[in-house]
Amino acid sequence: MKSLLRVLSAALLLLVTMAPSVTAQQAGKRVGMIGLDTSHSIAFTKLLNADDAGQDLGGYRVVVACPRGSADIESSASRIPGYTEQIKELGVTVVDSVKQVVAQADVILLETNDGRPHLEQVLEVFQAGKPVFIDKPIAGSLADTVAIFLAAEKYKVPVFSSSSLRFSTGPQAIRNGKFGKVAGADTFSPCHLEKTHPDLFWYGIHGVEMLFTVMGSGCHTVTRISSQETELVVGNWEGGRVGSFRGIRGYKGGYGGTAFGDKGSGVIGGYDGYRPLVVEIVKFFQTGKPPVSAEETTNIYSFMEAADESKRRGGVAVKIKEVLETAQFDAAVRLAELDK
Repeated sequence: MKSLLRVLSAALLLLVTMAPSVTAQQAGKRVGMIGLDTSHSIAFTKLLNADDAGQDLGGYRVVVACPRGSADIESSASRIPGYTEQIKELGVTVVDSVKQVVAQADVILLETNDGRPHLEQVLEVFQAGKPVFIDKPIAGSLADTVAIFLAAEKYKVPVFSSSSLRFSTGPQAIRNGKFGKVAGADTFSPCHLEKTHPDLFWYGIHGVEMLFTVMGSGCHTVTRISSQETELVVGNWEGGRVGSFRGIRGYKGGYGGTAFGDKGSGVIGGYDGYRPLVVEIVKFFQTGKPPVSAEETTNIYSFMEAADESKRRGGVAVKIKEVLETAQFDAAVRLAELDK
């Protein structure tokens, strides 16, 4: 009898020890991660897998990941070995392929730092029917951005993408009416360039996302002034509203801006860390409802693509409609090639 009690006690202890992972698996809360070439991979995993993660993170845990990076981006490829070891120390199983991640997870974080392979990677996720968050930049081109949302619609899989700056306290307060109806805004952020991506996609996305958080979608014309240390992009929105983004290089600026509304004006505020974004990702996994619409994200990337086109044309105004129509045609071609 005593031997039986000891066996039962040991079994009970084992079950208690295993409880978090078993619960996560039973409740569909296994998170798979694609890409280990960005600090976001480690930061998000530390938040989700912490013993004191908090109820707002819903018990979701990163359980499996595959390293992904691009050899022609040194800052990407050089991080993979170190981040792979760190992710293992956080209790995550490392596998070799996107297919293996998708098979062992219920929901997906696509974290590959390089936006160019995102379309091809996310198609495997869509085909498996798994909800997915795609970290910035959502893609390496406007055409691939459009293609991702078309594919998501085809497979009826929820998806969204966002910079963490969107969910900082300041931009959210203004979006929710702090200054009333926003007539205009000016934002700024660092804007390091990467030759493999359209200029603002790589890092300017942070400040541009803040701009659209407070202004909303509806930008229709874009003009850009570019210098060695500054990118200044001005957009015209529906209703005569005007917003601008200042991309900073070579001097200190941080993240922030000013919003102007019919009930007042004031600072937008800066970076509040990754947790607010991760909380929104968890809500998205729970509900299947993206906190950022495909329309707004497409308008953001159209804004940045139009800014590139304005630069190529010497700073003239470029219509969003023009670059979007070209991207829609190219997106259809890309999907026909990849999604067979």
